[in-house]
Amino acid sequence: MNPGNHITVLLVEDNIDFAKLVRIYLGRFEEAEIEIIWKENGPDGIEEAVHNPKIDAILMDYFLPGMNGLEITRALKEKNIDIPVVFLTVNKDMNLAVEVMKLGVQDYLVKEEISTPILPKTILTVVEKRKFQREVAELEIRQKRLEAMQEMIVGITSEISSPLGAMKEIADALIRRGGSEKSSKYLWIIRENVERIESKMEKLLNLKEDKTVQYIKDIKMIDLS
Repeated sequence: MNPGNHITVLLVEDNIDFAKLVRIYLGRFEEAEIEIIWKENGPDGIEEAVHNPKIDAILMDYFLPGMNGLEITRALKEKNIDIPVVFLTVNKDMNLAVEVMKLGVQDYLVKEEISTPILPKTILTVVEKRKFQREVAELEIRQKRLEAMQEMIVGITSEISSPLGAMKEIADALIRRGGSEKSSKYLWIIRENVERIESKMEKLLNLKEDKTVQYIKDIKMIDLS
C-alpha cells in the first residue's frame, strides 16, 4: 500500500452487510489507502458531501429508499458538488447507464464486481481524472489572469514611462549641479526608486507565469523574483 495515496470515499448504501463487504474489499487494495464514510440514505449522503471537503469520490447504490441514485446525483449537481460518482446496481441496464452518464456520473458497476479489482481501480481512476481536470482548469484560469495582467500593465507602462524618464533626467541634472549632502542623498533615493519601478514594470511586461506568494494574512502578491 502506498501510504501517501489516501482516498476518502463516501458510500451511500442502505444494506449494512453490503456496506461492510465494500469496506473489507476496498481495504485490501494495495495501491491506495481507501477510507470509507458510510451513509445509508440519500439525504444523509448529500449532507456529508456538502460539508466534508475531504471526500474524493462517491460510491452509491442506485436503488435506495426515498431518493434513488439519479435523484441524489441531481441534488448534488444543484448544490454545485462536483465529486465524481460511481453507481452500483444489481444488474446492467443500458437505459439507466445512458441516464446516469448524462448527469455526469463517472462509472456504473454491478454489485458483483465489488470483490474484484475492478471496483478499487475504478475509484482510483475517477479520482485521478478529477484531479487532472482540476489542474487543467486551474492552468486555464491562471493563463487568462496572466493575459489580463499583461494587458493592464501595457496600458500602465505607456502612461507612466514618460513621467518616470523625465523624473530620472531631472534628478540626474540636479545631482550634476551639486548641492548639499542632504539634498544629494534624497535625489539619489528618488533616482533609485525610479529605476526600481522601471525594473518591476519590465519584469511585469515579461511575466511568463502567474505566480503569487503570501504577503500578509489573506493578501498575496505577484512574485517577480
